[in-house]
Amino acid sequence: MKHVIAIFKKQLKDTVKNKAVLIQFIMFPVMTLIMNNAIQINDLPKNFFVLLFAAMYIGMAPLTALSAIIAEEKEQNTLRVLLMSNVRPTAYLLGTGSYVWICCLLGSAVICFAGSYTPKERIFFMLTMSVGIFASLLLGAAIGTYSKTQMMATSLMVPVMIFFSFLPMLSLFNNTIAKVAKFTYSEQIRLALSEIGDPHISGESVCIVAANMLLFAGLFLTAYKKTLSADA
Repeated sequence: MKHVIAIFKKQLKDTVKNKAVLIQFIMFPVMTLIMNNAIQINDLPKNFFVLLFAAMYIGMAPLTALSAIIAEEKEQNTLRVLLMSNVRPTAYLLGTGSYVWICCLLGSAVICFAGSYTPKERIFFMLTMSVGIFASLLLGAAIGTYSKTQMMATSLMVPVMIFFSFLPMLSLFNNTIAKVAKFTYSEQIRLALSEIGDPHISGESVCIVAANMLLFAGLFLTAYKKTLSADA
């Protein structure tokens, strides 16, 4: 636990210096506040921009932040030094992942309070966002662990990020895309948030999100084993 807390504090200090990571946490919350208050269109669905940017935030911020952090520390050999200092990989991932998770939850809270929700609806909103953030963290950890350099992480991360963050938005306007998007965790999170007034979580949604998480966890374990064999 001491290692986890120490790594958490380290990431907090590093993020203040790393503007590329910091902007991931604040970009969509700020955009939600601006768009939600600046644009008033007749017949626009309630909380339209809140739901739109919440889904995009899940597919972008946790994934890009964690993959960038891990890839950067691998490239600079910081991660190897930590592991040689008796810091277990689980402690490192728990410390780094919990830091990104909390930062993303703070951004989610800003998005949530930009919408018109009751206290119970806000609780459901935050719980749903926390699940989506966790799924993105697993995928971000897999990309960061697999990548040898930051450039490699970026080249892998960008198409994946675009796919999961923009697919929910495109599914609103295209039925064909919606049929594909429903198999992604980010779209299922968007659907859950859109039914927040009358929350109904189907077994299909739970299975899809769980399947996404298992896939991402499998990718991470594969990347981690490959990294260990390469170092050996």
